[in-house]
Amino acid sequence: MSQTKTIKTALISVFHKDGLEEMLSLLHQNGVEFLSTGGTQHFIESLGYPCKKVEEVTTYPSILGGRVKTLHPKIFGGILGRRELESDKQEMAQYGIDPIDLVVVDLYPFEETVKSGASEADIIEKIDIGGISLIRAAAKNFNDVVIVASKKEYPVLTAILKEKGANTDIEDRKNLAGRAFEVSSKYDTAIHSYFVRK
Repeated sequence: MSQTKTIKTALISVFHKDGLEEMLSLLHQNGVEFLSTGGTQHFIESLGYPCKKVEEVTTYPSILGGRVKTLHPKIFGGILGRRELESDKQEMAQYGIDPIDLVVVDLYPFEETVKSGASEADIIEKIDIGGISLIRAAAKNFNDVVIVASKKEYPVLTAILKEKGANTDIEDRKNLAGRAFEVSSKYDTAIHSYFVRK
């Protein structure tokens, strides 16, 4: 089982776009294909890079006011599929699921929205569902997938790309997975604190 993996397809769905430029440039230089949604897709294309819409993969539009975009077997199967497991490979082929090797997420700013004094309805809409699910799926499958779970992690992947191109080793991926679960844990703790604050 190879411990070195090459990033070929990246799913990028972020709230904060600042700081992405260098990472995107390096990924593009290494031949990585981009997959994205909404504002992130437009941002990637504004830099001159081709970017496939998630909707083209799922065949579903963004629905329910943007609440459901990436929650689909063709996205999560592409992330969670175990590359060396024959039964997973067969199912991915059967259902037309292409592998996703890198997931870059920056979650909705829940804590900042609470601190701003926003209405409860606005605060609830800043509870990220798709993003947190992408983080957990990619981190769980760190054997095959690279996860960048927040803007703070952009420089970590950028450094790897500068040193190794689009190749990562198991230590890189496990380190980023650990960072991702820390992001997930802190995010859920903030949401829990909001709900029990009274």
